Amino acid sequence: MSLSVVELEELARKCRVEIVRMVHRAQAGHPGGSLSEIDLISALYANYMRINPDEPNWDDRDRFILSKGHASPGMYAILAEMGFISKEDLKSYRVLGGVCQGHVDMKWCPGVDFSAGSLGMGLSFGMGCSIAARLEGSERNIFVMLGDGEIQEGSVWEAAMAAKHHELGNLKVILDRNRIQNDDFCESQMRMFDIPAKWQSFGWEVMEIDGHDTEDIVKGLDFLVNTNDNPAILIAHTIKGKGVSYMEDNPAFHGAAPNDEQFQIAMEELGEVMA
Repeated sequence: MSLSVVELEELARKCRVEIVRMVHRAQAGHPGGSLSEIDLISALYANYMRINPDEPNWDDRDRFILSKGHASPGMYAILAEMGFISKEDLKSYRVLGGVCQGHVDMKWCPGVDFSAGSLGMGLSFGMGCSIAARLEGSERNIFVMLGDGEIQEGSVWEAAMAAKHHELGNLKVILDRNRIQNDDFCESQMRMFDIPAKWQSFGWEVMEIDGHDTEDIVKGLDFLVNTNDNPAILIAHTIKGKGVSYMEDNPAFHGAAPNDEQFQIAMEELGEVMA
């Protein structure tokens, strides 16, 4: 599959609709970070990842590690669009025993390569996948999505150091830089200063983009997949809650569901005609 910019934008819009539906239906979940990440992972899955929905456990597939695993509605939405799960499965979001658990879980959902919980674990897991690919002589790439609040975790920087030590050119990170974490804006919680310089100091190749400009996203993902001598990170500047006016840049919607009235507003803003 290779979609045009216009087609990628429509794919992301449809995923946004499903994200809001899932969280509203469950009256729980994390809409803000799911909406900020979705332009990025829609383009990644549609145009860049080597995957097979009919064989989700194909050994030589590319891997996607959603380290900020609470933003699971975004991943479930794109997995449904790609055919790993059905739209009906999305109704099981946060339902006991459902396919779509609150945090992504590879034991429950086809197409999920990492079971999330505590933050800061995904890059280390992805590094292990990268080393495994090298040992197996595989050309598969390992993509890891981090949140910017998450990079306050020291384990992220241990993994960053180790990835350069092992010269893992097949390890590709996307940082969803939406500037908000659970309790407040990141700058209020713990300042991180010059993030690109930090990654460069660990020996990584770095590029910054607008994480909602599809043409910019395509350039950034081209950079990731074509950087093979060093680990690489794409720092995507995004807006928490992108696409829903009252959620945008609003820490309250890091982990809160819209009420019925807010849901109707969101559907209208996302261009979804309600029956």
